[in-house]
Amino acid sequence: MHMIIKRLIKWLVRAISVFLPEAKAHELQRWRRGREEFWKYNHCQYIFASYGKSGRTWVRVMISRYYQLVYKLPDNILMGFDNFTRLNGDIPKIFFTHDNYLRGYTGNVDSKQDFYSKKTVLLVRNPIDVAVSQFFQWKYRMRPEKKAMNHYPAHEADISVYDFVKDDNQGLSHIIEFLNNWARELPKIQHLLVVRYEDLRSHPEQEMAKIVTFLGLEATTDYLRDTAEFASVENLRKKEQENYFWRSGSRVQAKDVNDPNTFKVRKAKVGGYRDYFDDDQVAELDAMVDSFLLPAFGYTSTEVAEA
Repeated sequence: MHMIIKRLIKWLVRAISVFLPEAKAHELQRWRRGREEFWKYNHCQYIFASYGKSGRTWVRVMISRYYQLVYKLPDNILMGFDNFTRLNGDIPKIFFTHDNYLRGYTGNVDSKQDFYSKKTVLLVRNPIDVAVSQFFQWKYRMRPEKKAMNHYPAHEADISVYDFVKDDNQGLSHIIEFLNNWARELPKIQHLLVVRYEDLRSHPEQEMAKIVTFLGLEATTDYLRDTAEFASVENLRKKEQENYFWRSGSRVQAKDVNDPNTFKVRKAKVGGYRDYFDDDQVAELDAMVDSFLLPAFGYTSTEVAEA
């Protein structure tokens, strides 16, 4: 019944949006997405939150793989919201969110009240790396309507990666604001695991052990090793070329197998943002992080020096 209602509302929103001014149509579309996220929020056992392009799909592959090994499931499907639960009732429903539409729907825009009593994994990544990865997502993978709805630069706008990262709407300053909102609220969330993308890249088995334990699973050495190997960058790129996860839609599917920039799994390089800017630009962006990002996740120069 939920799926029928979901599809009906989606159809109605699209039909009504045709007759609305663009801003109102986008507002209605965001409401629809927020409503769907709220339904998942109310029915999940765990929440996995992150800003877009923080490595969520990669971690989703690893979580999926671990559940596949534990419960002997097919290995070419990714965990959605409840698809694994339907295969085995012992597997919890996990709500994966970028924490954008939900807060607009609930009205908790300036707090993390929605997460206070929920078991939550928060995935974070260096905000400059996130901003650069967002540029490639926007340029090569993002649908035009999503760009407009979320105030990204216009579709096919001729802008450099630097100009994108400096954009006030979806650039570095916006990502820092997102992280700061979480940093202020961390002590209020009762059941929370913070995971850094950089730590996962350096020690995937060790960090995945923390994640699966938080999810109520036993951290098994052999399974952790298999999971890390399965989700390696090289292996995932190969699987993306082969459209291995075709049963899970376009989430891990290259737009153009001949253009590496269109891959979901692109470089996955820690600190890779330095490859796209000159020294002065790198210094400027690093200074933005030091000046405006709250010291909670280990990305400011002071935290790095003290580590």
